[in-house]
Amino acid sequence: MPNYKRAFVPGGTWFFTVNLLQRQQNDLLIREIELLRQTVKRVKAKYPFAIDAWVVLPDHMHCVWTLPPNDADFSTRWRLIKSGFSRALPNIEYRSKVRIAAGERGIWQRHYWEHYIRDDLDYQRHIDYVHVNPLKHGYVQRVTDWPYSSFHRYVAKDFYPENWCGDVNTEVEGGD
Repeated sequence: MPNYKRAFVPGGTWFFTVNLLQRQQNDLLIREIELLRQTVKRVKAKYPFAIDAWVVLPDHMHCVWTLPPNDADFSTRWRLIKSGFSRALPNIEYRSKVRIAAGERGIWQRHYWEHYIRDDLDYQRHIDYVHVNPLKHGYVQRVTDWPYSSFHRYVAKDFYPENWCGDVNTEVEGGD
């Protein structure tokens, strides 16, 4: 089994991808969006961090966080978010013998993807990736139509136009 090594940078900014264990035909994250929001809010109150961007899709989510100075512990935050969310749900999901033996629920993939943001360009690319993801996966035809995204906060602050990434309903005039 691989020995995962994480970079710990106090006050760092990170991109994350967190997946449900069962991703096929699973809309748990948007079905239970209020529970997810409440769980994140509780964790954030105890272990502060800035949410730079976040998108929640039916079976996974992407986000960019900035940790406080002198704090590099994103692992505890994710453990508490995942476990808090899971504990609030009825225990009805399938669990393998391995998960049962480990006392784990069958909701989340064990690991998540993290990437340390290195510079302004890296930051902007990951913020864009977060926001374009519902369009990329075909959930919407316009980024602005996905309700579970910090994109709307960025539009309100004039960082993005509302029709960012195009509007499939826009007609282009001219030539045949």
